[in-house]
Amino acid sequence: MSLHETFGQPLLTFPDAEKSPLSIRAKALVFVDPRSRQLRQELEQLAPRAISVLIRGETGSGKELLARHIHRESDRGGLFVSVNCGAISPTYADAELFGYAAGSYSGSASSRAGWFGSANGGTLYLDEIGDLPLPIQIKLLAALENHEVTRVGAHQPSPVDVRLVAATSIDLAQAVAAGKFHERLYHYLGEGRLELPALRERVGDILSLAEYFLGIYSQRLGLAVPLISEAAQQALEQHSWPGNTRELENVIHFALLVSTGDEILPEHLNLPVQPSALELIDRQVAQVIARGSDAERTALKALLNRLDKTL
Repeated sequence: MSLHETFGQPLLTFPDAEKSPLSIRAKALVFVDPRSRQLRQELEQLAPRAISVLIRGETGSGKELLARHIHRESDRGGLFVSVNCGAISPTYADAELFGYAAGSYSGSASSRAGWFGSANGGTLYLDEIGDLPLPIQIKLLAALENHEVTRVGAHQPSPVDVRLVAATSIDLAQAVAAGKFHERLYHYLGEGRLELPALRERVGDILSLAEYFLGIYSQRLGLAVPLISEAAQQALEQHSWPGNTRELENVIHFALLVSTGDEILPEHLNLPVQPSALELIDRQVAQVIARGSDAERTALKALLNRLDKTL
């Protein structure tokens, strides 16, 4: 882990994360915005405790980075093992997570510990845990509660000491209500929960992250580090960032490549033009006229008439 000083605030990164194909989502996170500072306090309170943690946040917002920080602050001596649940094969999910004994499959002369066994003594990070098939969710809960796993083809369970940190971009309570997520596993994860706000909700973090990515890519490309103009700073802070930190990184990388002077300008960011307040009102009026009920259209016309008289 490394801590950089950006705008007088610590920036959390894990440079080694980029070397692992399982960890390409972990990029950078800052704690400048008040919501981020509150999140860091909650994180540091949870990290030393021997409980599972559920992180909820949008895709690209930095959930894996939080999970890695929890592992580092927990003083667990084992590995941090990151697994994307959406990439687990439904056919071999048992073997991938819990391992298999020698001879269980054709050509398997040796046994394998699986992701759970690999994280023994450390932390198992399950990204998008809601993508796990229900039967595997039940076995996962049993492994966590009993502190043991039974490998595919094995006759005896093996003891394990694993801390689970899971992440999701959806509301798992709704998945439970729909019968798509195991209720007991949901409650098991309930003791330690963290909400990672989207980047648009952490406006105070945007410029710090932009400066960080600008420095990283300038160094990689052997370029001088340009300044971000005031107009470009405003454009960055006003953008809604549907792709979160990952999108910001791509925008800064692009801007560095296309800028020609010593300053990043708004046109270098290639961001969509933000509509004005009047343009947004015009769009909403057009939608009501096109798809609204007769009563809604009548009420809208009356409102517009009053506005005309006022103006």
